[in-house]
Amino acid sequence: MFLLLVFSLLCVSTGSAAEIQSRFSSVSSEVGIGGGTAFSSSGLHVNGHITGLKVWERVSSFITGIQIKYGDVWSPVYGLTSGQVQELHLYANESIIQVSGKHNNYIYQLAFVSNMGRQLIAGQPSGWSFNFYPEYPVAELRYVSGRFNSIGITSMGFHWGLVYPMSRAGEPQLSEGLASSTDTS
Repeated sequence: MFLLLVFSLLCVSTGSAAEIQSRFSSVSSEVGIGGGTAFSSSGLHVNGHITGLKVWERVSSFITGIQIKYGDVWSPVYGLTSGQVQELHLYANESIIQVSGKHNNYIYQLAFVSNMGRQLIAGQPSGWSFNFYPEYPVAELRYVSGRFNSIGITSMGFHWGLVYPMSRAGEPQLSEGLASSTDTS
């Protein structure tokens, strides 16, 4: 509730929802070697908040694939569906606020942490560590990008920001209680 109050106060003197959204966006740099086919779940985030995650791991080894659910829509699988799958379905008002893990020639481990303290951990703790979170405390994970090859995920980057419901015209809409300097009421 306190964060909503702070966010509301910050938004009073700002412009459109898109301008607010861009002001609270940040990117965590890509980790891993980066070979293979590029992917990004960027366009799917217009369906709303991340509501679910599936991560496939080769047993006792690295991450082979990932799939993200936005609202009621699942992304394509990025990488492979081989190995063991770990799943996390988020509750209403729950969001991903931290991603950590290990990487070497592949992404070996991913740990997604929610604002409610729940987490999904997949893979093995082998390689160099990374720990990413949004630059702004009101932001959450919006989408992921990276690369995969015929064996697994070779690199990943994480994109943070605010999530707004979209209008039918595809424009972000301010939530109730948030004001904009362009409001005429």
